[in-house]
Amino acid sequence: MTDQQEADRRGTDRRERPATSIPAGVGTEIDALLAPVDAELARRYPGDPGTRQPVHTVYVPGDAFAAGTVRSWGDRALAALDEHAPDAASFAAVLGLPDELADPVHARVRAKLAREPVEDLRIDFEDGYRGRTGAQEDEDAARAARLVAGAYRNGTAAPYMGIRTKCLEAGTRARAIRTLDIFLTGLMTAGGLPGGLRLTLPKVSAPEQVTAFARVLEAFEGAQGLEAGRIGFELQIETSQSVLAADGTATVARLIAAGGRRVTGLHYGTFDYSAALGVSAAHQSSDHPAADHAKAVMQVAAAGTGVRLSDGSTHVLPTGPTEQVHRAWRLHYGLVRRALARAYYQGWDLHPGQLPARCAAVFAFHREGLEEAAARLAAYAARTGGAVLDEPATARALSGQLLRGIDCGALDTAEVTRLTGLTRAGLAEFAARGVSFGGGPDR
Repeated sequence: MTDQQEADRRGTDRRERPATSIPAGVGTEIDALLAPVDAELARRYPGDPGTRQPVHTVYVPGDAFAAGTVRSWGDRALAALDEHAPDAASFAAVLGLPDELADPVHARVRAKLAREPVEDLRIDFEDGYRGRTGAQEDEDAARAARLVAGAYRNGTAAPYMGIRTKCLEAGTRARAIRTLDIFLTGLMTAGGLPGGLRLTLPKVSAPEQVTAFARVLEAFEGAQGLEAGRIGFELQIETSQSVLAADGTATVARLIAAGGRRVTGLHYGTFDYSAALGVSAAHQSSDHPAADHAKAVMQVAAAGTGVRLSDGSTHVLPTGPTEQVHRAWRLHYGLVRRALARAYYQGWDLHPGQLPARCAAVFAFHREGLEEAAARLAAYAARTGGAVLDEPATARALSGQLLRGIDCGALDTAEVTRLTGLTRAGLAEFAARGVSFGGGPDR
């Protein structure tokens, strides 16, 4: 063997078995050092639950809620379409939809309003419920429980339903707890808690209020023999203290932790929050810079925790003459599209006339992004690459986007399967909404 061949052989050996310096036991030491961190990260950041997220929450005052509320909202929304945009071309012209989306969006909006006009309904015992005595609120809370239970029994319920209580500030604390107790007890008496139950705690300003609400629910579960942790709740972020604490820390992150895994959502309160910051009434909107700051803090605090986000509402209602309705629709459509682009996939609706614009914005968003998202996910699934080199995290985002489109009715499972080659189960597997901690490979 020549000297050159010997050198080549040694070089090959070195490439096959590269030299190292760190003693083997250090890896075991590092595993032991970081094991508590791995466990804490996994506990705090379990990832998205993978369940359906509604595109909106509809608010109805506790004294106005009735057995036919959900169907009434759909009928009134369809009537508004018939009166102010009776065909696909006129509806598209109002909202600025491209020609290729005019027919499919209009058809899907009408079908949605006929089939499932409300995805999430909150019976309101707070700001939308005023001028009632304690006895009247008792009666309305009990009636709400009977109606909700009946709706789930007969198949007329929205997928998600529940109440918003008053806040836990000193002046309304006892009333909030009593209304909650009456409502939940009424549901149990009528057959049990529905799977779609949703509760909302408004005007949160300190983590201790979240802990207190969780304690109330814990006491109810104990009294009723329910599994501990069965009942979750959403928080309304509508005070300055809920975003930034006096010591400069992000309160919203502490609010999530204070719920002990019961917190399921953060809902931005457009008008209370804006007023708390001194924003004048004419400029109180979900696209104000103050709103963007609050929602960005909420988004970072909730990322990976499994807590969902919801934008607030607009108070410009589509009522009156057609020109006024069209202006309100365009405003609402634009705000919803803006929120969707910022990964706020849920918002509030306060009037049936807002549903056409909400549905159109959501459906157009998903249909515009369908072919690109499907192509990128198909390429990733087939490992064929393409014009965009996607990471596993992006594949999760793409599959999540397609699943949201299917859930709300913007997309059909069959067309997504045709474009991606993936069944719904395959999409859910790629969505793998957990966050990878503790040594598992990224998917």
